[in-house]
Amino acid sequence: MKEKLVLAYSGGLDTSVAIKWLQEKYDVDVVAVAVDVGEEKNYEEIREKALRIGAVSAYVIDAKEEFAKDFVLPALKANALYEGRYPLSAALSRPLIAKKVVEIARKEGAKAVAHGSTGKGNDQVRFEVSFMSLAPELKIVAPVREWNLSREEELEYAKVHGIPVPVRKEKPYSIDVNLWGRSIECGPLEDPQKEPPQDAFLWTVSPQEAPDEPEYIEIEFTRGEPISLNGEKLPLPTLISRLNEIGGRHGVGRIDMVENRLVGIKSREVYEAPAAIILITAHKDLEALTLSRELLHFKQNYIDTKYAELVYYGLWFSQLKECLDAFIEGAEKFVSGEVRLKLFKGSCIPVGRSSPYSLYELSLATYGEGDVFDQRLAEGFVRLWGLPYKIEGRRGK
Repeated sequence: MKEKLVLAYSGGLDTSVAIKWLQEKYDVDVVAVAVDVGEEKNYEEIREKALRIGAVSAYVIDAKEEFAKDFVLPALKANALYEGRYPLSAALSRPLIAKKVVEIARKEGAKAVAHGSTGKGNDQVRFEVSFMSLAPELKIVAPVREWNLSREEELEYAKVHGIPVPVRKEKPYSIDVNLWGRSIECGPLEDPQKEPPQDAFLWTVSPQEAPDEPEYIEIEFTRGEPISLNGEKLPLPTLISRLNEIGGRHGVGRIDMVENRLVGIKSREVYEAPAAIILITAHKDLEALTLSRELLHFKQNYIDTKYAELVYYGLWFSQLKECLDAFIEGAEKFVSGEVRLKLFKGSCIPVGRSSPYSLYELSLATYGEGDVFDQRLAEGFVRLWGLPYKIEGRRGK
């Protein structure tokens, strides 16, 4: 009886070829696992495709709710943007997919797991470190890294073995999609000097083609979690999908950046993430209203930045990330209220915010009637604050 190997299966070129290659190379029975994290695919067709190629069994797991609540939401509370721009859509899905693959491996009694990531990318790290953290006893196989085929050679292998692949030469993009965003790589995007072709985008209209009138939306948060859109209570996956649609028609959420990959190379990356950009923008604005200055600055400068790096680097299941989650949950205690945003021609601008826990006091901030701030106290404050620098200035002279 052959040993079983569980493959994280997307239905794309790499993992489709991997089923046949793993059988030939390692003489194993391949179990395919497709995890739905919000990509709009026909997962029944994907399951049937895996079986036609040669998988002994194939699972389809609907994990959209778990992805939104247990992976996207913690990242949102951390305002997680890698290098200040990328909302980590693909990076957040990998540890969840790895978790589901490990669960199936244990159910099937498999001795090994595999993924379809390349040796150049970040996903190999995210999958494998997650596998190591969750099931250190399992062997890990990375077919694409082993076979080292060019894209053209891989397509030829698929053709020879009768493997259908959803890649056309006239549109040779590598695309990853989930609730939190859409990433587009390869082909004409590899030249960082050239503007992305319009056919690379699917979720967002070009900002110049967006409506000529702005749209205002209102998002309500409770303890850092978005719970309603324009007064309507919505489950988190539905709220995210709705914002992807609304933001997309206004051209919000397009990202074009040169990104520092974990493996040490720079890569030109293009993303569409309307909901992520809208929600992070709103959440940061509400934090500014409800967090004290020192807590806000500490979270922004140390916690949020580090959190995004940990997710990007594949360390979701690390103890450090667990400790950061605990800190963030404490910080979010009073991050409740509503934020009003203006969407217009690719921009997302907060234009109003309110909270029962607001630290903004009009009587202290106003320069008009009702001002209770005693300006006379400022003289002593400024003298004491500046005293070290006055002494420093004397030394300089």
